[in-house]
Amino acid sequence: MGAGHTHSHDEHDHGAHDHGGHSHGGHSHGGHSHAPASYGRAFAIGVVLNTAFVLIEATYGYLSGSMALVADAGHNLSDVLSLLIAWGASVMTARPATARYTYGFKSSSILAALTNAALLLIAIGAILFETVHRLFDPAPVEGMTMIVVAAIGVLINGGTAMLFMSGRKHDINIRGAFLHMAADALVSVGVVAAGALILLTGKVWIDPVTSLVIVAVIGWGTWGLLKDSVKMGLLAVPAGIDDAQVRAHLAALPGVNAVHDLHIWPMSTTETALTAHLVMPGGHPGDTFLLGLAQELEHRFRIGHTTIQIEVGEADCTLGVDGAI
Repeated sequence: MGAGHTHSHDEHDHGAHDHGGHSHGGHSHGGHSHAPASYGRAFAIGVVLNTAFVLIEATYGYLSGSMALVADAGHNLSDVLSLLIAWGASVMTARPATARYTYGFKSSSILAALTNAALLLIAIGAILFETVHRLFDPAPVEGMTMIVVAAIGVLINGGTAMLFMSGRKHDINIRGAFLHMAADALVSVGVVAAGALILLTGKVWIDPVTSLVIVAVIGWGTWGLLKDSVKMGLLAVPAGIDDAQVRAHLAALPGVNAVHDLHIWPMSTTETALTAHLVMPGGHPGDTFLLGLAQELEHRFRIGHTTIQIEVGEADCTLGVDGAI
């Protein structure tokens, strides 16, 4: 880089100490680390209840011959995994960084989401194989068993969803847990309806058809999870953040002539980081400017980890390959 850029490094490190601004202006106000304290008990209750119900539902589904119950058990298992991922992500986010893992273990939640998607795809394949077999070779189904077991599922899933209702607007992990459990309660309602139809009509094909619908619901959610987790693994700009708006906001700051080398990426499933070079020929703006900028990026864009480099010289920065504005 040119001399101007080297000079700005000195200014940045000595006067700005941007990570200091970051830690006080962005991170401590991020609101992402509340889950362990506020929702650890809710996660524990949800995991225990749903794991027990998965075992009960899968067992009775097998004994009663209902593939709809077995498929719903698979759906409930996916929700247990989702709860564990959300819980683990909230706990790992709070763990401190080390000399080796300088960002801590935040990105483990992304790896967990990828693993979750892969396991769900395997489960979908197994359930689909058995369901198609049942379509061509229908077996007797105990409709009343379907109704009773699925009704218990409505109560358990609905009750677990209520545990996360209050926090769903403030934390994406909590919102994900709430939506998963609420959707599963609705799927269980569908199984109750299928059991009632079998009792009324005696048509056993209703069961595998219901199973196919449940597999489609699981598949839809899994595809979304897979896409989102792959994007996060590739460090794409998180959904809900418009990089053009962020760039325009930085460019409109007083004294900024250009913005380049702007990067926005997910540190975890709940936290976002940003680095950028601001060209400010009038001189380094000082700590107050950087502190205020970190707070504003957190407030407006939910970007809680900000590192800004100030360049005051005229020399071009060789990192500015993404197009200055």
